[in-house]
Amino acid sequence: MFEKTVTELSRALARKETSSVELTRALLERINKYKDLNAFITVDPERSLAQARAADARIARGEGAALTGVPIAQKDIFCADGWLTTCGSKILSNFVAPYDATVIDKFNQAGAVCLGKTNMDEFAMGSSNETSYYGAVKNPWGTGRVPGGSSGGSAAAVAARLAPAATGTDTGGSIRQPAALTGLTGLKPSYGRVSRYGMIAFASSLDQGGPMCRTAEDCALLLNTMAGFDPRDSTSVDEPVPDYTKSLNDDIQGLRIGLPKEYFSEGLSPEVAQVVQAAIGEYKKLGAQIVEVSLPNSKLAIPCYYVLAPAEASSNLSRFDGARYGYRASDYTDLLDMYCKTRAEGFGAEVKRRIMIGTYALSAGYYDAYYLKAQQLRRLIAQDFERAFQSCDVIMGPTSPTTAFKIGEKSDDPVAMYLSDIYTISVNLAGLPGMSIPAGFAPDGLPVGLQLVGRYFNEARLLNVAHRYQQATDWHKRMPKGFE
Repeated sequence: MFEKTVTELSRALARKETSSVELTRALLERINKYKDLNAFITVDPERSLAQARAADARIARGEGAALTGVPIAQKDIFCADGWLTTCGSKILSNFVAPYDATVIDKFNQAGAVCLGKTNMDEFAMGSSNETSYYGAVKNPWGTGRVPGGSSGGSAAAVAARLAPAATGTDTGGSIRQPAALTGLTGLKPSYGRVSRYGMIAFASSLDQGGPMCRTAEDCALLLNTMAGFDPRDSTSVDEPVPDYTKSLNDDIQGLRIGLPKEYFSEGLSPEVAQVVQAAIGEYKKLGAQIVEVSLPNSKLAIPCYYVLAPAEASSNLSRFDGARYGYRASDYTDLLDMYCKTRAEGFGAEVKRRIMIGTYALSAGYYDAYYLKAQQLRRLIAQDFERAFQSCDVIMGPTSPTTAFKIGEKSDDPVAMYLSDIYTISVNLAGLPGMSIPAGFAPDGLPVGLQLVGRYFNEARLLNVAHRYQQATDWHKRMPKGFE
């Protein structure tokens, strides 16, 4: 059963071909079998099986929904009542959430089963899942390689078939990049489409939750549950939510695909470029038209992001001081000393680096020079996309400039690590929906992802375009060796 997609499992449960308890127990055993991947931080079999039993009873009463009884892994950035919720950090290593994030609550209402909380870069700061206090996650396609970040635990879990689907969050590419490096389908919805209430904040104007699955069809099912207005989240947009499964099979004949010339220049691995171009060729066979577009300010996305995101992080993370919850230093002389030692001991190197950068960018005398300027550049980047969409329906290109790199390869070079997200960051800065789908493999046998970017709140079109490609190819069905 572990080879089945969410859609297939949903049907099997509805037809009573299997039970949620049987399915959950089998996946929990599989999680334990492959625990060396380090994909999970917290697993609670009793709690998961209790949810599974409740789901089976619900199905027996004829009250099941699409996700009732389906086990889903949750990124450890979402608060879940009674679950350890660490955000991959020592400073929250003893924090048990007293409430459910809206996303968790929506899955609970749908009757889904929480398989556990997945590993992640500390406070979602990273592109490789190496900054976690709980250690690096390994890529199932090569256990000496990174799975991408920050949603690397979710990516590894789904790729290794430890879970049929998982949640992730995307601040600068943290759903799409790990999806690309592990051969998955990952969707970052438009900013404001999925509630951020109960999702521990990194950069509030950029963070967005989304699904990580094997197929676009599965992503549509999960997004049906996750999306929607939430009055508890001031950044949630009151926009009607369609049934994302209804338009999956729409014809894409005449679809105008925009290819940004900036995405196919220096820095892109030739092996990745070849796979991406082959995927574009497949779309041509399906009746799509290719249009060259330009995103001239995309080169400014990295410096813009690494001023804005750390600035917002320095503010958001100020709440972690040992006074109210989480880790507290054991040896201190006074209140200020407790703050300083708690934060020094509780935060990892990458988090400290970004807090310091952000504090500097917001300080008197530098706010206008850095933070304000970055906001102006952000507007220019968004305007580039607006102009590009005047001549195309969907923008495509590589998700990541390379395939998965070796664990430790870029640990001492933060800038090289930051460049892993060069094609994804601008989508967050503009607030647009974006997704990555499996497009093939490089000569080294590692997966390559194709990125799709759409207009605001047009996730249905992206899912349709991705689904039609997956009907014509089988890259999304491939499974890493050793996990069959």
